[in-house]
Amino acid sequence: MRKVLTIIGVLLAVVVVGLVGCYAWASWQTGRVFDRTIAAHTVDFPIPFPLSEAEIDSLDLEPEAAAALARDRAIDRAQHLLEARFGCRECHGGNFAGGVMVDAPIMGRLLGPNLTAGVGSRTASFTAADWDRIVRHGLLPGGGPAVMPSEDFQRMSDQELSDIVTFIRAQPPVDSAVPRRTFGPLGRVLIATGKIKLSADLIERHDAPHPATPPPAEVTVEFGRHLAGTCIGCHRADLAGGPIVGGDPAWAPARNLTPHATGLAGWTYDQFVTALREARRPDGTALQAPMTFVQPAAQKMTDVELQALWLYLQSVPPMEGRE
Repeated sequence: MRKVLTIIGVLLAVVVVGLVGCYAWASWQTGRVFDRTIAAHTVDFPIPFPLSEAEIDSLDLEPEAAAALARDRAIDRAQHLLEARFGCRECHGGNFAGGVMVDAPIMGRLLGPNLTAGVGSRTASFTAADWDRIVRHGLLPGGGPAVMPSEDFQRMSDQELSDIVTFIRAQPPVDSAVPRRTFGPLGRVLIATGKIKLSADLIERHDAPHPATPPPAEVTVEFGRHLAGTCIGCHRADLAGGPIVGGDPAWAPARNLTPHATGLAGWTYDQFVTALREARRPDGTALQAPMTFVQPAAQKMTDVELQALWLYLQSVPPMEGRE
């Protein structure tokens, strides 16, 4: 019996040493992942976008009045973008002073930082180039990778980003010192082994130009493609779905959105709208997270946006799903 207990003790010691070694390696490797500098282009755009000279002349506006009108219009456009298209408040809170992205001891604690001008702001000194790097490239101002899900915002135009920044800057300052990210043991292992990839690594090019303005809001494939940019993070660039890279392990694989038999082939537009706005499949079963997070935004989308998105999804090459 004593021999058996000795063997068990030795095995347990080996396991403990192995786990400690694995954790130490994962911590070191996670540090290496974040201690990099990734080069990206430097862009500039006005915040807010000004009125055109023709419009200023037609309205006979003085410079101060023209600037005020441009700001008001940017805020109005941003209101819809934030409600229907870009889920900034999901991570940064309703007042943009901070929110919860992940808060599970085994995975880590990732909190959306304070974007207001109050104490603890991470963006108070941001230039247009800094906003571009963090939002559309997943990079901090110095070039280090962040946990921002920027692959969803690659198709965001300069004007849309400018509108959102204008809106955020118009919010009341809130004093909120949001703690920096921390990773739990599973989070470190997943990052170290590449099971969780950062947006900065998923985005192929950090020098690709961004559109200055979005396509006209019309029922066109072009506008639909623009809208589908926010689907890429989960459904991937080819929209064929599969396990969600970097998502909650409890989430089901993202569905194939292409017109393939394993995707949306056979669906009608009305069924597509029901899935988005009511989180319900054609067979009546409920959609699961993270699609349930999309439902409030889809309910704010206009009919033109939904029709354009559907038109685009029907136009992409059929791909077999990865589910």
